[in-house]
Amino acid sequence: MEIRRGTLKSFDSGAYTATLQMAGSLATWLQGVPVARNIPSAEMVAGRTCAVILFDPANPQDAVVAAVYG
Repeated sequence: MEIRRGTLKSFDSGAYTATLQMAGSLATWLQGVPVARNIPSAEMVAGRTCAVILFDPANPQDAVVAAVYG
């Protein structure tokens, strides 16, 4: 498991998932990443920094947005 920083690009409030750009990579975007339900949808604004937990770093789809800040 590893925790990485990302930038929120979009948020789907219906599915409660996000599209993220991972820090340090212009080309790596993760789509359909689940967002922790304790984060209000009003906080999920494009451009905010987020903490992403990758349960399996070899599988970037096995992740969750745990916090937003900035």
